Amino acid sequence: MSRLLRALKTVGGWLLALLILFEEWGWAPLSRLMARIGALPLFRQIERWVGGLPPYAALALFIVPTVLLLPVKLLALWLIGIGRAGLGLAVIVLAKLVGTAVMARLFQLTQPALMRLAWFARLYTRWLAWKTALLAQVRASRAWHELKRARRLARRAWLRWRLLFA
Repeated sequence: MSRLLRALKTVGGWLLALLILFEEWGWAPLSRLMARIGALPLFRQIERWVGGLPPYAALALFIVPTVLLLPVKLLALWLIGIGRAGLGLAVIVLAKLVGTAVMARLFQLTQPALMRLAWFARLYTRWLAWKTALLAQVRASRAWHELKRARRLARRAWLRWRLLFA
């Protein structure tokens, strides 16, 4: 039984690490994209309002994207259930991208207010330390180095192929 629990913990850890890596990969560029959208006149006013929210209102604002994306994710599961797995998966990926983009921008705008909450600042600091340690462990793993090597090789092959057919 302890082997099974250890195996489940390992698999769960890797899945969580992959999810966090996906978020890390998308967080900065999606946030920049949302900042560009936020520079438009209508959105600029909304961003100014969001940035001026008090701490608990800013915290409550994080519930909105989650609640709005829940029906979309349920739709994706329904699509998978009726045999439209490709479409369902596409909806899930799109929802994840949109959700990450919105959450990244919301966090940028509300972080100063949220950090005024002592309990939030404490949890956020712990989260960052935990995430940093997890990502360091993943990046030190053999699997990560093999993936990086495969990516380099694929990139070189792609560049050679492009030169041949350019």
